[in-house]
Amino acid sequence: MMDAEELQRVARLVDINRQRISRIKEQVSRLDDILIEQDGVIRALKALSDGERRTMIPLGGGVQLPVIPASDGVVVDIGSGVQAERPRNEAINIIETRREEVMEVISQLRGELKEAEEVVKTLAESFAEGAKALQPATTTTQEPAEESESTEAKPKRRRRRSGGELTLDD
Repeated sequence: MMDAEELQRVARLVDINRQRISRIKEQVSRLDDILIEQDGVIRALKALSDGERRTMIPLGGGVQLPVIPASDGVVVDIGSGVQAERPRNEAINIIETRREEVMEVISQLRGELKEAEEVVKTLAESFAEGAKALQPATTTTQEPAEESESTEAKPKRRRRRSGGELTLDD
């Protein structure tokens, strides 16, 4: 049987794990956004590979620059903020590799999420059982005290507000 202190500890663990679940969900959401962005980049690079097509480069503020690519190269961040010009096909391969890595991280996070949800479920059940077991013990010890108070209690005087309105005590 759990005592009140143990129940508080379990409640704190439930809260901590729920916060962890929230953080994991936020991370997955951000990584899903990255996947969407990477998919768009891959589609754009593949579309540019289909001949000498005109494309639009967004500059910001709703302004785009129409261009016809002069070469097959694109500038890609190759890590640590270092950028290098690579052929489009190589850039597509780099982005697809990064996409696979992001998908692996998402998969790991979803596994952690499932584990955390199971922990919360188990702790919540444990808390509920402990609270239920603790509740009858406290009510049986409090009942005799309540009976003795009721025999000794003095009749309460009713209070009225000015104007004869009833109060919550009435």
